[in-house]
Amino acid sequence: MYNGIGLQTASGSCTNGHVQSNKFFIQPRAKAPLHGHGDGAAGMRRPNKEILEHDRRRQTELRMVELRDTLEEQGCSEAEIEQRVKQARKEAELEAAGGGAGGAARVLAKGSRTGRATMSQGRRRSSRR
Repeated sequence: MYNGIGLQTASGSCTNGHVQSNKFFIQPRAKAPLHGHGDGAAGMRRPNKEILEHDRRRQTELRMVELRDTLEEQGCSEAEIEQRVKQARKEAELEAAGGGAGGAARVLAKGSRTGRATMSQGRRRSSRR
């Protein structure tokens, strides 16, 4: 026996009493915070501007698809639909450009679950065509 590990005696065990270490045992480590600032906001990160911009564009396109669907349901001609969607897209881009970070903050405040639900509704609508 070595450090209290193994058999007290190898006699009658059909082994020579040799003890091997377990190379696959991994000791758990204490979880380190993402940021070691100590200000209490260890898990908080600044939002990525590219992701916020992509999400804003996705929301704009979703609104355009919904507008297109409503215009189609109203029976508007294809040329009129294109014109209205183009105009609405320009207005949305101007609004986003004028709002700057306000548009990104509005997307953050909205909540991702709501965005996913409306996006899946948009996909369902487009699959019915």
